[in-house]
Amino acid sequence: MNKNKLAHEIVEAGCRIYQSGFVAANDGNISVRIDTEHVLITPSGVSKGFMEADALLLVNLTSGETIEGQGRPSTESAMHFDIYRHRPDVQAIVHAHPPTATGFAVAGIPLDELALPELIVTMGTIPLAPYATPGTEALPETLRPFYKEHDAILLANHGAVTMGQSLTEALFKMESVEMCAKILFTARMLGRVQELSDEQVDRLVDARSFYGLKGAHPGKKIIEQRRNKEEKS
Repeated sequence: MNKNKLAHEIVEAGCRIYQSGFVAANDGNISVRIDTEHVLITPSGVSKGFMEADALLLVNLTSGETIEGQGRPSTESAMHFDIYRHRPDVQAIVHAHPPTATGFAVAGIPLDELALPELIVTMGTIPLAPYATPGTEALPETLRPFYKEHDAILLANHGAVTMGQSLTEALFKMESVEMCAKILFTARMLGRVQELSDEQVDRLVDARSFYGLKGAHPGKKIIEQRRNKEEKS
């Protein structure tokens, strides 16, 4: 893939999450897979709203060695690399702190209510991974059970991470996570979240191809587990 083109896409995505208020100061990180061995990732200590394309780092996915660029890769690079190793379909990753979604993460509440058709079709549910110190090897360990089945995950007391087959897709999923959180927060304040029926959920899952989406539904397993739990109770 064209590294220079992808570098400019990362810069644009950084501006977008900064201007949307999903990150502040030097928060957040973005990466794109260049090939099977290399990833282009944002540097540590740089505001995502004021990046330059030549500031991005080309890093070896296996060794973590910086091949091109100055400075240190994002402190969350271990999380990015681990996702790429376990999800060969993922080509881009966005980590940010969208305020409402992060509020759910701080409160210890996953976004797993089956109430929004658009979210059910694209991502199913958004689980909450246990807390781990940011920037440590413990973080990908807490995420690993979830990102095999999900394209968006809340990080307890931390933020959210989204994955996509393109940077645009990963970015859109981050926007969807925040929109979902805002809507569910509003519904909770109004006193009720009215979830869709099993039949309605099944129709949405089956309609993925109609909406131009390919592959297995990313949240189908968790939906089935949740349904079985409800039947037992």
